[in-house]
Amino acid sequence: MNKIIPFLLVVISLFLSDGTVFANTQNTTPYFEDHSRRVGYKTVDEAVKEFENHCNCEVKLPAKIPEIPFTHEFGAFTKDEKNGVNDLLQIRFVNREMKNNLFKVDIRSNKLDYEGKEYLLQDGTKGMYFANHIFYFFVFEKNNLQYVVSIDKNVSDIDPPKVLLDIANSIE
Repeated sequence: MNKIIPFLLVVISLFLSDGTVFANTQNTTPYFEDHSRRVGYKTVDEAVKEFENHCNCEVKLPAKIPEIPFTHEFGAFTKDEKNGVNDLLQIRFVNREMKNNLFKVDIRSNKLDYEGKEYLLQDGTKGMYFANHIFYFFVFEKNNLQYVVSIDKNVSDIDPPKVLLDIANSIE
């Protein structure tokens, strides 16, 4: 009989609950940010400094980004341990609630070849615009680095070539 009373109290309390959930109020890192760190992302400043130190270069980031809402920005530096030529700085702008709001900036000291429609930047630099089934891309060189800026194809109400060209032109 004594074991039944605690059990009944638990069952009764479930039926009488107003749906309030009590959570840990200690300052903890939200899952989204924690997961991003676990897969190698960090602050943009940290990633840029790592890349600059490794490549002995100065990175200029775009002064413009697409005019769509973002909730987070992350950076990652990946060193090519195998070949030593494909070191990569990745910058990501994301929106936790709007998954299509994704803008990427990839920077390399080693240049890769791309094919696409050619555009000229304001300073006369040539760039290539192309798309795949997920992203629109614009590739160009500035300050002896290769930049690939890209935006998710599912972002609506933008003119991808114009937006990406404007972003490329905003890098000094």
